[in-house]
Amino acid sequence: MFDEKSYNNKMIKTLDVFSKELGSLRTGRANSSMLDLIKVDVYGQKMPINQLATITTPEPRIINIQVWDVNNVNMIDLAIKKSELGLNPQIDGQLVRLPIPDLSEERRTEMKKIVKSMGEKCKVSIRNIRRDANDEIKKLLKTKQISEDDEKKFEKIIQDFTDNNIKTVEEKVSSKENELMTI
Repeated sequence: MFDEKSYNNKMIKTLDVFSKELGSLRTGRANSSMLDLIKVDVYGQKMPINQLATITTPEPRIINIQVWDVNNVNMIDLAIKKSELGLNPQIDGQLVRLPIPDLSEERRTEMKKIVKSMGEKCKVSIRNIRRDANDEIKKLLKTKQISEDDEKKFEKIIQDFTDNNIKTVEEKVSSKENELMTI
């Protein structure tokens, strides 16, 4: 039998990943999730900063990273500088301060393009999940495990899931673009 819920769950997981990626994009405001995608090379492996330090945002334009092991301060500094965030860490003992500069108009436009591109990739992933579901429906019909009526019903359910999730992606993209353009 066809399990439409598993395909909806895959689409929702794709949306979750997209949301995390959006959260890691730098707007004009300090946000600890901006550092989620940065991995630091320590202890012979790559680890996220939040597993090596406490991250706080005491002010709207500053992120503080309180590093637990003093030996990791330079590694975290290096990882942040290598990232595409364009931030310059300031080191004060075991505390790394990240001042968040205002975004220039040029950078905002560039970020909007990045957001759109991420949204498109997410939509493509959702459509690929729809295609996989429809392929499975056709196989089940061919082997006579479901009727033609069931085929139409399942295809409509999957299409509804796809439409809803793509609408959510578009809403998130537009919301992030508005956030980027707000000074």
